[in-house]
Amino acid sequence: MDVLRPPLININGRIYRRNIIKEEHYEEEEEFSYMGPPEDETCDTHLIEQSDKGYRCAIDVPSVLYKYIIGKKGETRKRLEFDTKTSINIPKQGVEGQIVITGSTKTAVSSAVTRVEVLVESFRRKQPFTHFLSFPLNDSKVQEGFLRFKDEVLKQCSQDHGVEESIFQNPAKLHLTIGTLALLNEMEVRKACEHLQECQNFIRDITEGKPLPLEVTGIEYMNDDPAMVDVLYAKVNVPDGSDRLQVIADRLVEHFVSAGLMVREWDRVKLHGTVMNTLFRKDSTVEDTSAAGRQTVNEREAFDAKNILKKFGAYCFGEFELNTVQLSQRYSTDCTGYYSSAGSISLS
Repeated sequence: MDVLRPPLININGRIYRRNIIKEEHYEEEEEFSYMGPPEDETCDTHLIEQSDKGYRCAIDVPSVLYKYIIGKKGETRKRLEFDTKTSINIPKQGVEGQIVITGSTKTAVSSAVTRVEVLVESFRRKQPFTHFLSFPLNDSKVQEGFLRFKDEVLKQCSQDHGVEESIFQNPAKLHLTIGTLALLNEMEVRKACEHLQECQNFIRDITEGKPLPLEVTGIEYMNDDPAMVDVLYAKVNVPDGSDRLQVIADRLVEHFVSAGLMVREWDRVKLHGTVMNTLFRKDSTVEDTSAAGRQTVNEREAFDAKNILKKFGAYCFGEFELNTVQLSQRYSTDCTGYYSSAGSISLS
């Protein structure tokens, strides 16, 4: 089933209308019509240089997105060049570099830059995420509590439909997902790390420069029917009853959304530490990071969580002090068994 995407897209404060024009450009081909005043043809985000031969602008685009600017048999690039009266030079596939746009007028180059940006932004949103911001929950005490929970659930509830060992989380990878990112080359990873560092000051203001005490207590499920559950998660709270963890998570998302590195999914971050997930049943490499995973909903076999909720609803996994926010790499493992970190900041 096709995903319904919004007809309008915002690029650097400009609004464009999305027009699907045919179904043969990789996934599909799209055109965008600028909805602002026609005389507004300035390019505010990139430097357009004047030379003896006209005007030139170089823009950074991850190589994985080149194909969407080139199009099938080069049709998209040809159309862009024809429409804007410019020349668009793209590095070879797989070679990271800059797309260079040249033309006889500044307006022509600006128009081409904007149209390339719109294509890049549109198809970037279709890329699978590569990294995610996380609060690690893999403290040794919480891992021990989780393993006791797993043993008791299997001992007391294994007769319930769908309950078996493979759907439990890897204890070394217990975490809270703050938000997901598609970082498509090393430059974008570095940029994300820099933005994470920029968040350190406001986080330390919230925590008063100390690790944040947390308690992992109680379980909850994510759908409406406790007899047909796909995700069971542990609840995480600050013992003093404050919402400091929620505030940190929400402000991190706000910062990364403003930087254009993250797409906002919810008004507030849903803080949950997954302990059981039916995505793990058929593919142990799937990770619960608030993404769809590799299996469709129809392929997932739900489990009956009524007894688990009744017997373990107030289960205490443990208490610990959170001291890091990680930029974690998807499908990776470090020496501790947690996700490999591309960058991190401390709360203290």
